[in-house]
Amino acid sequence: MFYTYLRSLVALLLWAVNGPTRYENLDKLPDPESNYVLVAPHKTIWDPVYLAFAARPKRFIIMAKQELFQNRILGWWIRMCGAFPVDRENPSQEVLKYPVRMLRKSQFSLMLFPSGTRHSSELKGGVAVIAKTAKVPIVPAFYQGPTTIGGLLKGQPVSIRIGDSLDISDIKRLNSEGLAEVSARVQSSFDQLEADIQPQGRNLLTWLLLPIRLVVLLFVLVLILFTVLFSWIASFIYQPNIDVK
Repeated sequence: MFYTYLRSLVALLLWAVNGPTRYENLDKLPDPESNYVLVAPHKTIWDPVYLAFAARPKRFIIMAKQELFQNRILGWWIRMCGAFPVDRENPSQEVLKYPVRMLRKSQFSLMLFPSGTRHSSELKGGVAVIAKTAKVPIVPAFYQGPTTIGGLLKGQPVSIRIGDSLDISDIKRLNSEGLAEVSARVQSSFDQLEADIQPQGRNLLTWLLLPIRLVVLLFVLVLILFTVLFSWIASFIYQPNIDVK
């Protein structure tokens, strides 16, 4: 419930600040009852929100660097939304067991950015291991839009495009050759999505909605203040347990 609330709240904030978003090929998303690994290049801190909103009502767990959990409010938010900490300096194989178990036994899918960090093109083997072990498809997606707060505030258009699901069941072994093949397929999908995504400009409706967006923005900011206060208090009372063992 909190996941759905926070996803909607932040998505509404982004709409009020930036305007309408263009979503392409949403029909390529698997059935909401099925689990999958949604992957995309990580370009900015808000692209997970756009991707999660595009795939609604599906809910996702997400890997997050452990430093984010040190902030009381932010850490509580992302834990409540199913995020689990990853030590990027000393990653452990144990951390793969939790998403695999969730993909197999829950209604949560996994959102993963295989590049690991923003603006990196190095694909990690984790996506292949998780998808192969959990026996779920990999669904590539692509975010096109502002990567800075300045660009977001200026209303630079945002587009989200979904690609064809990748079935890696034909890869028998996840050795170096198998991992390289999965990485090549994922990267090829990213390249194709980037080439096919439709650039857009702001139309008249976007600007006509500006007064409404400003009213919505004020409303959302008030909601965020109440949510922050509630979360700060709740963090002393309840801490969700993310078991990755």
